[in-house]
Amino acid sequence: MADITRYPFFRHLRGTPTAYVSQLRNGAVVREGVGLSFWFRPLSAALSEVPVDDRELPLLVHARTADFQDLTVQATLTYRLADPALAARRIDFSLDPDAGGWHGSPLDQVAGLLIDTAQQHALATLAGLDVTTALTRGVAPVRDALAAGLASDPRLAETGISVVGVRVVALRPEPDVEKALQTPTRERVQQDADRATYERRALAVERERAIGENELQTQIELARRQEQLVAQKGLNQRRQAEEAAAAQAIASDAEASRTRTLAAAGADATRLTGAAEAEAQAASLAAHAATPEGVLLALALKELAANLPAIENLVLTPDLLAPVLARLGVGAKDAA
Repeated sequence: MADITRYPFFRHLRGTPTAYVSQLRNGAVVREGVGLSFWFRPLSAALSEVPVDDRELPLLVHARTADFQDLTVQATLTYRLADPALAARRIDFSLDPDAGGWHGSPLDQVAGLLIDTAQQHALATLAGLDVTTALTRGVAPVRDALAAGLASDPRLAETGISVVGVRVVALRPEPDVEKALQTPTRERVQQDADRATYERRALAVERERAIGENELQTQIELARRQEQLVAQKGLNQRRQAEEAAAAQAIASDAEASRTRTLAAAGADATRLTGAAEAEAQAASLAAHAATPEGVLLALALKELAANLPAIENLVLTPDLLAPVLARLGVGAKDAA
């Protein structure tokens, strides 16, 4: 708002860069413009101030679709008083020369005009659409309809109001309708989730089955290799037994052959020894054949004495010596 300083009989107004100020005296424009600063007399001056900056206006529109469903449109309008002189003539922007404030609420009038105009275009757009189509198409049709309708509205143009931009934030149906509309999508999403869960479970079962088959194949392979190992161990043991038996047979044959050889050698040695002893005995007998009996007896006694144990005492009686001496005498006579 403009800054007005009070002095006796005079006032000083200092405007802002975003406010259009005009001064009228006796119905004629004395001065007008943006950012003015001037002196005036309060009793004869008529002042007005129009903001020329961009302003935001949020609005909430309740509309009914073709299928009699209520929709709430959340939007924001950006507008500007593009022709402040025209706006000052159509809307009361007069200032109090003492306080510096507006006498009325001109911006509320501008907001009401914009809201009513926007509601008309929003209602006209949504009335030809059912709620499903309106929600499916989204905010673009409503935004375009509002922008086009507000830009071409003659009343706004005659008031000097220019709509800079339109933003539609959301289209919201009633909670029950919104929940009902969301149900098919939720069910479809839930079905997709259930399908994914079932597929994941089926995949897990398939993987478990594959793992079980792999484990079974592994056990079968281990059993087959165990069988091969047992068979190979048996074959090795049989070969070892056969080799041991063959070695034992060879050793037995060698031992028998050595025994036979030793027996044959022993037999030959015994035979040769017997033959030699027989020849020696024959020679001895032949040598003693012509020996007198007494000499033979003496030799026999000598041989006997050589083979008898040691005799410490020997007692000779006449009974023992008499026959011996008698024989010796007989032998001597025969020899003579």
